[in-house]
Amino acid sequence: MRKDTSSTQPSDKPHAKAAPGRLPTQAVKGLPVDDEADFTRHIYLERRRAERYQRSLLLVLLDGTGIAEPPARAAAFRGLIHGMADLLRDTDVLGWYCRDTVLGILLPDLEHADQALIRSVFGKFSGLMENALGAALASRIELTVHAFPDPLRLSGDSTDFTLYPELQRKTNLLFQALKRGLDLCVSLPALLLLSPLFMLAAVAVKCSSRGPALFRQVRLGQYAGPFIFLKFRTMYAGSEAALHEKYVTEFIAGQPVGGSSGIYKITDDPRVTTVGRWLRRTSLDELPQLWNVLRGEMSLVGPRPPLRYEFEHYAPWHQRRILEAKPGITGLWQVEGRSSTTFDGMVRLDLRYARQRSLWLDLKILLHTPGAMLSGKGAY
Repeated sequence: MRKDTSSTQPSDKPHAKAAPGRLPTQAVKGLPVDDEADFTRHIYLERRRAERYQRSLLLVLLDGTGIAEPPARAAAFRGLIHGMADLLRDTDVLGWYCRDTVLGILLPDLEHADQALIRSVFGKFSGLMENALGAALASRIELTVHAFPDPLRLSGDSTDFTLYPELQRKTNLLFQALKRGLDLCVSLPALLLLSPLFMLAAVAVKCSSRGPALFRQVRLGQYAGPFIFLKFRTMYAGSEAALHEKYVTEFIAGQPVGGSSGIYKITDDPRVTTVGRWLRRTSLDELPQLWNVLRGEMSLVGPRPPLRYEFEHYAPWHQRRILEAKPGITGLWQVEGRSSTTFDGMVRLDLRYARQRSLWLDLKILLHTPGAMLSGKGAY
């Protein structure tokens, strides 16, 4: 069975020889990159390069699990590899996406990625399979084409992480279990112990203006999964989102709000109530997110979950902040930067946390969070 799973296009013209410093090209007539981890690293590095230079890439996968007999499958792959000599460029990389089962062909450094070229690439490899193996055997290999950027499909389709194999393979189950245990051990007692404070805050919000005490909003969690995000309401009910959308656009573009030097936050928002301003300054409006943590939608420590319209303005490298870690109530940005940090700086802090995360780092961030809350530095 063959199917086209991509949503974007590369340039169809021939490409030049690999420039000095490029990834080494695998000889097509030999064996593909032998180790899954090596091929995963090729994908990661080329994806980073595409992010940096605003280029595109394609990943073609030939899944041979439909050929149950390993010797027959190995013979089919040998035939396909031999037939690729005239099809690939010098800069393309051939490798095992899944050892001896799924063969990958990485087509990097493309100008664009749209349906027209994807169909062209799909057709070329489909033709190669039939010519090399015959129609009957070729029908037992699943051919898919995946494009970067925009592997995240937020229109209702399931998210495609094929171009992020390192996220699937580097999972540390022990760390995840310990982190989830920490989330449960803190969030459940905190919800019980802070319940009197919750009631006082809810009463204050209700008395300050008409509307519910809790503000519910759809946010994007890890892997762009939507969930209902909870906060104490700090604005007048029915406030328009246009001001925040304008702020988000300026913030992501690196523009200080209102032209004020060094401030990347709305500092005098007319939509915010008097009680809401105090809740924001002390970060007490964030406390209901302990329920999100208890439910597993968030963690105590991690990147802040974005709104859907915020995510739509992200550059490809920004998207990694919701791929590499579950969103959290607090994080490096909250204790190190807050409103004095640019959006790019915030994303770099989030990615730094994802690279260095450990239970000890989570504990250090949690210990520094109360001081950041009480100081109110950078909160508006």
